[in-house]
Amino acid sequence: MNGQVHENSTPHEVLRWAHTEFGPDLVVTVSFADPVLAHLANEAVPGIEIVLIDTGYLFAETSWYADDLRRRFGLNLRTVHPHPDVERDVWQTDTDACCAARKVEPLERTLAGKRAWVSGLRRSDGASRANTPVVQDDLLRRVVKVNPIARWTDHDVDSYAAAHRLPAHPLTDRGYPSIGCWPCTRPSSADDPRGGRWSGSEKTECGLHVSGGELVGVRRTTGSTS
Repeated sequence: MNGQVHENSTPHEVLRWAHTEFGPDLVVTVSFADPVLAHLANEAVPGIEIVLIDTGYLFAETSWYADDLRRRFGLNLRTVHPHPDVERDVWQTDTDACCAARKVEPLERTLAGKRAWVSGLRRSDGASRANTPVVQDDLLRRVVKVNPIARWTDHDVDSYAAAHRLPAHPLTDRGYPSIGCWPCTRPSSADDPRGGRWSGSEKTECGLHVSGGELVGVRRTTGSTS
């Protein structure tokens, strides 16, 4: 792994290394499904810019939650939106096109000219993310991708949140272990936290995350639960 960080580096160490290595060419994105990455990044590098991609279909609770965390912890939060001419209801007929226009394009616009991207991917999120490294090359977007909490389990996340008295997303107690856009997110069991995403279809990922030059687990494997 990369020089000063390794598999067992703490998230704070990874974040500080990334900031030292890439400086203003580093982008931190969060979904605010939980508060942990935003809080970690702001603790490791106070005042670092944190980017939220607002697809136009975020749950109202997610928007309220992001604003509450911004005020509570003094986050330097920037919100990025899709282009205004994106077709409004394309999700009803083509979820891949919707994700491409409302998630992937805003991300790629945000990463343009940058050298590194911090994400909150974790191996415990599901089979498609089970081999997530702490640092990897995103060949498709030509950036170094940094996943500081890749090794963390749900217990690690919960323990960190409890230790720092971080509020949970309002939908967590309503059966949403994974939270995305409201048209394509349903409650699901803790055993399959992403099972409520694009429920009833083969789709498992929005297209933001790639391994090398390939999209990570965009479709469910045969026989998997939806």
